[in-house]
Amino acid sequence: MKKINLDTTPFNFKNKKRKAVLKKQKKELKGNIRAFFLKSGIDMTFCTLTLVLLVIGLVMLFSASFFNAYCYQNGDSYFFIRNQLIWALLGVVVLFLTSLIDYNKLKKLAIPILFLSYLLLLAVLFMPVRNDVHRWIALGPFTFQASEITKFAVVLSFAYLISKNFKHMSTFRYGVFPFALIVGSTAFLLYLEPHISCLVIVVLLAGGMLYIGGIKLRWFGVVFIFFLAALAYLILSNKLSYANERIIGWLDPFNSTADTWQTRQGLYAIGSGGLLGLGLGKSRQKYLFIPEPQNDFIFSVVCEELGFIGALIILLLFAMLIWRGIVVSMRARDKFGALLGIGLTAQVGLQVILNIFVVTNTIPNTGISLPFFSYGGTALVMLLAQMGIVLSISRTANLEK
Repeated sequence: MKKINLDTTPFNFKNKKRKAVLKKQKKELKGNIRAFFLKSGIDMTFCTLTLVLLVIGLVMLFSASFFNAYCYQNGDSYFFIRNQLIWALLGVVVLFLTSLIDYNKLKKLAIPILFLSYLLLLAVLFMPVRNDVHRWIALGPFTFQASEITKFAVVLSFAYLISKNFKHMSTFRYGVFPFALIVGSTAFLLYLEPHISCLVIVVLLAGGMLYIGGIKLRWFGVVFIFFLAALAYLILSNKLSYANERIIGWLDPFNSTADTWQTRQGLYAIGSGGLLGLGLGKSRQKYLFIPEPQNDFIFSVVCEELGFIGALIILLLFAMLIWRGIVVSMRARDKFGALLGIGLTAQVGLQVILNIFVVTNTIPNTGISLPFFSYGGTALVMLLAQMGIVLSISRTANLEK
């Protein structure tokens, strides 16, 4: 009788033992990773949604940018995705490091960061003009928008001042004057760039945080009247002449006399995507029809390649992220954490809404990026750092309810 060699049979006991050991090791590794997150106390749902959106954003960025990079970056199709991937890895490190820091330490930095944002908004006015606006500060090979710091500075300073003067928010001295001073000065500097989309985000964030903070509603009426008066002055004095063409293009995006090429191509991309899309990487409009498809109009490429269903899933992921961020913030241990978390989460939500509105021509075309998707390294790191702060708030939040 021939002896059976257990070492060479596909079902030998040694292979089974080896597989059992590997399975045990994988289980222990997963347990250790899970234990790390449980020990750190961060909210796993919010963290997972953040990382999922980041990964999807990187995939769509590469799909949208590779041909544009090939044409304008000396044949280097990986130019944009390589840079964004480096910044994304740095951002993930910053995300987890920030999540482990006590967010209350930011109270001491609220006013200094606000003044830093003012200095940057002033400095950007002396930078070279790009696309008829002053928005970017160049530091060697790196460029960034000063407004990225501004949005964070406004949220942080408002959270600090509201939590500090919460019992006196109904008064003019503590509940109106300091916040009007911050918003007014910031809005004026943003107008000088001009960066109207960021100005709108700052005003909406400020209004929402003041409403939560308990400011009397009559002050919103005063602000609205002042806004109408300022808008009338700008229109009558022809100070908004640069925006006239965009408004005309918004009212009639297929008007050949207006500069609506980007909007038209974006709408063509959305329409050609249909229900299920053309398939990942198969967009036609990204082949030099949509100018710089890796930036503000990347969502039109998403719609063309993934269709209505794919775009809807991405919007649902954003909605879940915003919902979870608000839940975490509402259960923070103090008012500062709650206001800070809500403000940072609301900023993401506002940017998503405004970007989608621009791409679908619901509002006039303004420069607003789509979080996690649009190209921009420093903006991505800043965004992930802010999400890390929300995770820091979740470490001490009561999430048992």
